[in-house]
Parts: sequence; C-alpha cells; structure tokens
Amino acid sequence: MNNTTHSVKANEIEKKWYILDAADRPLGRVATEAARLLRGKHKPTYSTHLDCGDNVIVINSDKAVLTGNKLNNKYYRRHSAYMTGLKEISYKDLMANNSDKAVILAVKGMLPHNTLGRQQLTKLRVFKGAEHNHEAQKPEMWNF
Repeated sequence: MNNTTHSVKANEIEKKWYILDAADRPLGRVATEAARLLRGKHKPTYSTHLDCGDNVIVINSDKAVLTGNKLNNKYYRRHSAYMTGLKEISYKDLMANNSDKAVILAVKGMLPHNTLGRQQLTKLRVFKGAEHNHEAQKPEMWNF
C-alpha cells in the first residue's frame, strides 16, 4: 500500500486569469478575494512555499466603496525615514484620484511580506474603468 502525499512541483502548476468586478463592493472584500486567488488558496494543489496562484484583473476600482466612516477617517501613511518625512493622504482623496493604488495597497497587506508575496503581487492588474487590455489571455469572471 502506497501512503504518500503528492507534493506539487513548480512545473505542474496551471495558471489561469480571472476578472474581479469591484463595482459597488467593499474594498476589503475585493482585496481578500484577490489575495486568495493570487496565493492559490482556492486550488486543491495549494502549497505554501510555491507561487501556485492565478493572475487577477480587478476592474471598476473607482466604484469600490468603503463602509462605515472610513472614507473620512482612514488615512494612508508612509514615511521617508527623514525627520518630518511623514506623508499622509486620506482615503477620500486616494479613492478619488488613485483608486487603483488603494486596491493594490489593500491586496499587498494581505499577501505574505516576503519574496513570495512580492512575486505574487506582480500578477495583479487593477483598472479604474470596466475596460482592460488582457482579452488575449481569455480571462474568466470570478463570482464572489
């Protein structure tokens, strides 16, 4: 009797393309689903040490919503490591001007903070409108 567990190899991983529509959906819900697809946790062949996720296209990022009072109270902060180097922008301005960056930042925070997470983040494409330029990859709509 052969009681061995099959471990997936890097060359056995099949990658697909999925589209997520962010219109009228909370930003965090879209980001968690995108991170799940990027990591490959929806597949039975998921492995923590390999990049077995799929490519994700997020459309209508400008129509994503923030629930509660986050639009006014939440800020994106970064620091340049110099004195008085704190830069902050409210999510009201970020969603109005760079809604694609807001989605990328939300997904980035949900991926592993290591080399594998950075590699997985390169498979994320975010578009403000409903149009995207990846028809040649034959992406499928992902319902969540």
